[in-house]
Formats: sequence, structure tokens, C-alpha cells
Amino acid sequence: MPQPPRLRTLLRAGLLPVLALATLAGCQKKADDGKFTVGFSQMGHDNPWRMAQTKSLRDEAQKRGYELVVTDAQDQTAKQVADVEDLIARRVDVILLAPREFEGLAPALQAARDANIPVVLVDREAEGTAGEDFVTFLGSNFVEQGKRAAEWLVKETGGNAGIVELTGTPGSSVAADRAKGFREVIAQHPGMKILASQTGEFSRANGQRVMQNIAQSLGPQITAVYAHNDEMALGAIQALRASGRKPGADVKIVSIDGQRAALEAIQRGELGATVESNPRFGPIAFETIEQIRKDQPVPTKKLITDRFFDRNNAAQFVADAY
Repeated sequence: MPQPPRLRTLLRAGLLPVLALATLAGCQKKADDGKFTVGFSQMGHDNPWRMAQTKSLRDEAQKRGYELVVTDAQDQTAKQVADVEDLIARRVDVILLAPREFEGLAPALQAARDANIPVVLVDREAEGTAGEDFVTFLGSNFVEQGKRAAEWLVKETGGNAGIVELTGTPGSSVAADRAKGFREVIAQHPGMKILASQTGEFSRANGQRVMQNIAQSLGPQITAVYAHNDEMALGAIQALRASGRKPGADVKIVSIDGQRAALEAIQRGELGATVESNPRFGPIAFETIEQIRKDQPVPTKKLITDRFFDRNNAAQFVADAY
């Protein structure tokens, strides 16, 4: 979207606050008698984390009196692009976008920009520049999540382990960053070896299938599992049990998300620990939307603070988990 001469002058002179969003992104308010409408492009609803995220956004929209239109890309990038175009056609005022992949969403972002509809990325990043292609990113520090998982595993194994890594959606920012953080830590410990790294697509069934195949191939060499989310970790637990291994004893397992089933697995001694990745985006998302409506500056990134769950505190938090 071309910038008017005065906006370009202010930007060059440093007189415009970071992301004066209503001008920069072209935020359009409805008439006084109309309802402000938010579109949410969800990448899919195939796991508890995604369902909890959508519920949080629905609850907060209702609480604040917003209309929320939700689409489901069914874990397909091409459909997500079409979903965003559909939200634009519906003339929503703001779009919340949970990107399936880091790349591939440029046409959707460009279409929203051409229509002067601000886009806020939630929980995953997408290729582009904040303040130009989208307003801001709301989410966790995924690299730090990977580091925390690795630090726990190093401590639990004494720095010696044959590790299977179950990775998330190929091409997603979250999978790349969780792998990066994990590797940064274990690189400092020569006894920590990744024996196999395969995608389980953030799915329990796929995690179980992949783990079953790897367990048959590598057998007792496997002494640890790092899963990029709880669903894959829970699938890995089932596969290890079926192969005659004892999760939590023969094989130490660490994952990320903090869902209730994972905390229950910690209580049973099967899962060692999980780094929280909070799905409850409702409050921060709508706080950001209200900043946009009020023409207030918004930082290019807002990070959520995540907790860490292990045998010391799982019982304390299980009732509040999603």
C-alpha cells in the first residue's frame, strides 16, 4: 500500500510512533451503529491446543462485545490463503491470523494490505515485515521453549542420551525455532546425541506411528524423546509402551504445550516435563485490537511468559490446564 507523502515524511523524520497503526495499516472503523468485526483465520482444529485457542478468542470476543468470524484452514496453506480472502470479502475490520507455515501466506497478507485491513499474527510467525505486511506478532518465545526442554533433559540424563526428536509442521516458524533452541543447548553436551528427527505433524496419531517405526529400528539406543508438542509426546508414550519400553524410566520424555493430558502423564511418571505454550490468546489479542482502534502504538512483537511443568508442580496446575 503506497504511503502518502506526509506519512513518508513523518516516518523519515522519526516523528511517528512505532506502528501508528490506524494510519499505517488503514484500520477502518464501522459506523456508530455497526458492530466491529474480527476475523480469525485458524490453521486447523485437529488438536486440543487449537481448540483451546479458538475458545479463548470466542470467549473474549463475547465478553467485549465483538463479532468474531472464525475460519478453519484444515491444516492446508492454500485453503488458509483462500480463508483470508473470504474474510476480506466479508469486510471484517481486523484479521487475526494463525499461520500454518512461515512461507506461503504472502498473497493473503498482500490482499489484506490492499484492502486496508490490519493483520495480527497469533502463535506463529509468517514471512514479512511487521508494520508493513502485518501489524504485530503475538506468541511465545519458541527458541526459549526448546532451550528449556533441552536443559531439563540434560539434567535428567546427566548429559548422556540417545534422543529421538519429533518435530512439528514442516515449514512452520514454531517447529524451526523449537528445534533451534533445543540444539543450541545440547550442542554444549557431547553426550547428547539426536539419533533421529522426524515430523509427527503435531499429531498424536502421527507421533505414535513415527515413534513406533523409530523404536523398531533403533531399539534400546533410544533413551530420550523430545517432542515439539504434548500430543506427539503422548503418542510416543503409547508407542514406547507397545515396544516393551517403560516411558519415564527407560526413556526420558520432554515436550511443549502444557495440556491437561500431559500434566496427568507427568503425574503417572510417564512424561518427564512439559514447557507451557499458552493457547489462551483471547485477552492479549483483543487488547491489541483495542490499541489498533484507538490509534495507539503497538510493538512489533508481544511475547507471552510461559511456565514449566514437571513432577514438582504438575498436580498443582492440572485442574486449570486445557
